Amino acid sequence: MQEITNKSDFWNDSQNAKKILKNIKKLEIWVQSWNKLKTEIDDIEVFIELQKEEPEENLEPEISQKLNILESEIEELEFKRMLGREHDERNAILTIHPGAGGTESQDWAEMLLRMYLRYAEISGFKTEILDQLSGDEAGIKSVTIEFTGDFAYGYLRAEAGVHRLVRLSPFDANNKRHTSFASVFVLPEIEESIDIEIDPTDLRIDTFRASGAGGQHVNKTDSAIRITHIPTGTVVQCQNERSQHKNKANAMKILGARLFKLQEEEQKKNLEKFEKNKKDIAWGSQIRSYVFHPYNMVKDHRTGYETSNVQAVMDGQIEKFIEEYLVKN
Repeated sequence: MQEITNKSDFWNDSQNAKKILKNIKKLEIWVQSWNKLKTEIDDIEVFIELQKEEPEENLEPEISQKLNILESEIEELEFKRMLGREHDERNAILTIHPGAGGTESQDWAEMLLRMYLRYAEISGFKTEILDQLSGDEAGIKSVTIEFTGDFAYGYLRAEAGVHRLVRLSPFDANNKRHTSFASVFVLPEIEESIDIEIDPTDLRIDTFRASGAGGQHVNKTDSAIRITHIPTGTVVQCQNERSQHKNKANAMKILGARLFKLQEEEQKKNLEKFEKNKKDIAWGSQIRSYVFHPYNMVKDHRTGYETSNVQAVMDGQIEKFIEEYLVKN
């Protein structure tokens, strides 16, 4: 590929040229990682030889430390190798919708939002809330977040599905136990270079006044945008920004991702019946249960992995759940 970039006609097809350069960058990361491990192994072998030649020099602690570091780096690289599906390296667009149950499920959706924002902080992903609709009393009716960073989609696709909460309700005067549901949908962010053609004549764009918190400017101008893709019936909206232009740009970003997902699903239907993340947000369809009462437990029903440290999970420590899912899928 590097040889191709040296050809005089390389930039004649700028779109293909960008794809090649991106592929080179991806492969260089793997080559550099391999070379780094190889160098570390060579260094360790030198230390081992020195220890054999000069037994009086106690190099074992240093050798042991270097081996531990090497093992950790190899495990990390092996795990990243599992993120080899198409689009795994992309940014992610994650949407949370509460199930039936009003304030209870809306509050649960907001708890999940906090969990994912904390996970992003721990994992080094940058986040931006593209759209959020607050609940009438508490919680949220929906939220869409963009996660930016290497392999964001590869990791977060493990979170797609229905999440179930069991707890003593803070909204119940009798303090009874309630079960709430919320669904999480995850899409890869689609770049402009990917062939998703959106005909402007297929779009209906409506402006409206933003609702909820956002300051006087947001609530007094028609800055919110709703875009309907007429052929597919796909509807997206954004109202978080003061600028109508930025809301429209964010809405188009989400629309592109959803249309790409639809296109991908259509291709899969030609090979098999496609059935993914379209389950009812209710009993029997959950991927994970979060139990706060009568005991503490978070259990992933796909992998069987569970933990009693509920607070840590709600503080964003979900990496083990993600790893277990990726290892088995």
